[in-house]
Amino acid sequence: MIQPDNLRAAVLLMLLTTFVFALQDGISRHLAGSYNVIMVVMIRYWFFAAFVIAVASRREGGVRAAAATRQPVLQAFRGFLLATEVCVMVAGFTLLGLVESHAVFACYPLLVAALSGVILGERVGWRRWLAIAAGFAGVMTILQPGFGVFDPVAVVPLIAAIMFALYALLTRYAARLDTTATSFFWTGTVGAVTLTVPGLWFWEPMIASDWAWMSVLCVTGALGHWLLIRCYELAEASAVQPFAYFQLVFAAAIGLLVFGESIRTEVALGALVIVAAGLFTLWRERQQR
Repeated sequence: MIQPDNLRAAVLLMLLTTFVFALQDGISRHLAGSYNVIMVVMIRYWFFAAFVIAVASRREGGVRAAAATRQPVLQAFRGFLLATEVCVMVAGFTLLGLVESHAVFACYPLLVAALSGVILGERVGWRRWLAIAAGFAGVMTILQPGFGVFDPVAVVPLIAAIMFALYALLTRYAARLDTTATSFFWTGTVGAVTLTVPGLWFWEPMIASDWAWMSVLCVTGALGHWLLIRCYELAEASAVQPFAYFQLVFAAAIGLLVFGESIRTEVALGALVIVAAGLFTLWRERQQR
């Protein structure tokens, strides 16, 4: 049983994690507005890979134990998928801004629930299907495909959400045979290799001030993952996952205050519907467990 003090600490860690990730998104938006997206994410992943290798080397068995897996193809695909998803999402920041990108991306827990039956063989009841349908309606409220000329770039964060949902499900699937440390190791190292292959072709000179921002981006990336690991060590994911929606709040605040973005009424309404449906889905999953 989770101790109350541990749960409170885990919730605080999750809130801090979402703030750090939102800050990371703001820096990514700034850098990707001036430099190639793949290059920005590639440098970030270099630091991430160094971080996961350092973490693995401190554990029992070292790097060799962390890299050991009976499902290398699955682990490699997971790493490739997440690295690609990050590029798509950062591109969404530059095209739509933080507010609208995160408003649409917030539907990913609903996509996880919808696809869990196909990929993991889990049962999805009618209540969760209603929540999924409500969340989809929220996404449509934001995208407004039936009004005027539909802008195709509006689906970029939705594509990122689909990719991240698939990554999350494959991570659950990989956990049947591999440890968290192994999945974490493959995520960082494969992602770095995936992005280095094309990223070096898109290398651009970067001014000193932006190198400073890039350094902060790399540090916040490692810090965010470390905080998340500590959070899950104190409490079950289902207990703290609802607080992950605060990343939408923090990212929207950065978008409004730093980048001068605005919140359209339909975006706010759609985001509220998506978050409410997602929270209900998480609650139903916890009840069934």
